[in-house]
Amino acid sequence: MIFVVLVLLVIVLISILGSIRQVNEYQRGVLFTFGRFTRIINPGLTVVLPVMQSMSKVDIRTKAVDVPQQDAITRDNVSVKVTAVVYYKVADAAKAILEVQNYTYAVNQLALTTMRNIVGEVTLDELLSNREKISESLEQMLDRSTGIWGVKVENVEIKDIELPEEMKRVMARVAEAEREKEAVIRKSEGEKQAAVNLAEAANRLSAVPGALHLRTLETINDVSADQSNTIFFAMPLEILKGIEGFAKKYGTDN
Repeated sequence: MIFVVLVLLVIVLISILGSIRQVNEYQRGVLFTFGRFTRIINPGLTVVLPVMQSMSKVDIRTKAVDVPQQDAITRDNVSVKVTAVVYYKVADAAKAILEVQNYTYAVNQLALTTMRNIVGEVTLDELLSNREKISESLEQMLDRSTGIWGVKVENVEIKDIELPEEMKRVMARVAEAEREKEAVIRKSEGEKQAAVNLAEAANRLSAVPGALHLRTLETINDVSADQSNTIFFAMPLEILKGIEGFAKKYGTDN
């Protein structure tokens, strides 16, 4: 009789110990009694009655899900491959268990289809230049859809946009043409400013008698610093005009 009592006590003790469950700080427990939702279990130790009750643990930490590379077509009919990452966390543990079978898989699949839809609504230029804005739109659309599952989408980042090789070559040619255009514009602006400065210098030199001759002598002096150079002396027009006037004057008198 004593042996039977000891066996029963051991069975009861094992049952009690087996019914004690631990919920970690980063988890929430969803308790069911006879298959019906009872309550949310907070972190700590709790007793789950065998047979009558069961508990599912839900991790409420932020999770990062890589969205695999997806082939999509932009609004201007350019085929691109886009990859992204979704950051989300469980905001309502009860809904995450009751409303969806596997919330991780559901968020992943929803991100795939939503990303293709978003890419299809923008042009290639918008996709490349407004990546942050597109990520925000994707985040808002996902958050609205996952709210009924008790999941909060915190952030979405587009990781990479891969273009076809033909499109890369076209964009490289466009960028090169833009650089050449900018170089031609800058060069023409420089020539314009140089012409203005030269015209102003010519006006000032012509306004002062002998200034052009002095400038010529200064130039000859600079060139003569290197003895290997051959110097061709350019006679100022003022001297030629003076000689011409002198010849006309004295030639007529003779």
